[in-house]
Amino acid sequence: MPSHASTTAAPTRVDADLAYQRCINSRCAATLPVDRAVFSCPECGDLLDVVYDWDRLPVPSRLSDFEAKWSRRLDPLCSSGVWRFYELLPFAPPDRIVTIGEGQTLLRPSDRVARYVGVDNGNLLLQYEGMNPSGSFKDNGMTAAFSHARMVGARRVACASTGNTSASLAVFCSATEFGFKAIIFIGSGKIAYGKLAQALDHGALTIQIVGDFDDALMRVREVADRLGIYLMNSVNPFRLEGQKTVMYRVLEGLGWEVPDWVVVPGGNLGNSSAFGKAFQELKHLGLIDRIPRLAVINAAGAQTLDLLVRSHGMTWNSGLPDESISRAYYDRLDREQIRASTIASAIEINRPVNLKKCLRALEVCDGVVRQVSDQEIMDAKARVGAGGLGCEPASAASVAGAKRLREEGIIAPSDRVVCILTGHQLKDPTATVAYHSADQDEFDRVLGSRGVKRAGFANRPVVVPNELDAIIRTIGLYSDAPAPG
Repeated sequence: MPSHASTTAAPTRVDADLAYQRCINSRCAATLPVDRAVFSCPECGDLLDVVYDWDRLPVPSRLSDFEAKWSRRLDPLCSSGVWRFYELLPFAPPDRIVTIGEGQTLLRPSDRVARYVGVDNGNLLLQYEGMNPSGSFKDNGMTAAFSHARMVGARRVACASTGNTSASLAVFCSATEFGFKAIIFIGSGKIAYGKLAQALDHGALTIQIVGDFDDALMRVREVADRLGIYLMNSVNPFRLEGQKTVMYRVLEGLGWEVPDWVVVPGGNLGNSSAFGKAFQELKHLGLIDRIPRLAVINAAGAQTLDLLVRSHGMTWNSGLPDESISRAYYDRLDREQIRASTIASAIEINRPVNLKKCLRALEVCDGVVRQVSDQEIMDAKARVGAGGLGCEPASAASVAGAKRLREEGIIAPSDRVVCILTGHQLKDPTATVAYHSADQDEFDRVLGSRGVKRAGFANRPVVVPNELDAIIRTIGLYSDAPAPG
């Protein structure tokens, strides 16, 4: 994969009053320049946003104006599905941008999945982020975070990961020529082999600690602070700037029409937070006339957001959410030693760092939250695969969640629904093979312990004798059988 920085002659910094960082706590609202690598507010410790003075920045009058960049494919920024929208995330000087061709993704309708979910044909679309260089949506955020790291002169970069973040970080370090060194923290037994293989193959220093993702994130934040290492987790607000562009490409794929629903898996809540920010900014700029509804789907074994919002009534509350609610819940997790547990390892997170930003997104997008079981996730994953786009288990939470919301009557059959598929099928082949396997022991070993009791849409291998006639008979039976729904 080639690495590029723009060759455009441009200053190596952005005017501090045009782009800056601001604390999301409305009582604090402290500001910092964009060339500071500080990922929590130095005044109150809360999360930071990247903020722009839109009145003084050149923004196209129509979203369709971005289409003209497709004709400039030899410009690295125009060939990136993130930086084609530079004017909507202009925090980095063009000559500091780090890109490996991320964001060249696909929005595809799937009537097979539409029938499974229960919406009208043509109304269910899958945004497939598995086409990114590292195989997941994380590359959208990494290109922005690496560009910021280059702005501030960072060389060592680190993350905690359930897999996709580490894979993306390792790819960016190995595919570029800017001297970045990757350090990755993972929990014990908490990473799919497809993702671990990427981190190892791309040369990252991989540190496995006893614990889960929440433990790994706590340690990497301490280590990054102590050693001055640039932190690449989604607590980094520049990561979320890149992830906004998933929604720009969705709009582009719909001819710049706004869908009725965007449904996204909820893990560390970076995507949902970024999507809410994207739509809030587009509406402010007059580039869209309405905001779609947002559905954030937890796995039942990692249901923090669902419980806090639906059971305990936690809301954005104008930038002052009641943190006693989340503190009490986290205290319970510690007291009862409750760990996240789901086959959807990419969203196996109990303490989402972007909780508050997600609460804001839910308010902006009139959003809802649901949780789905591992059984629902794996069945939805099989339907997605049968429709032609293989995804990892966490991705399928969006489809399972859309089905749940349709059954509840919250999504209507006539609604246009976009489900975000966050990662490629080969990120976790073990789960896929176990689901379809004829070997009950293998099914039980991988999926049974997660509460998956049946493979309702299994496509099992057919065992036949090594005889020509037997093989031909089997093929004939298969050819005459009706296609699956």
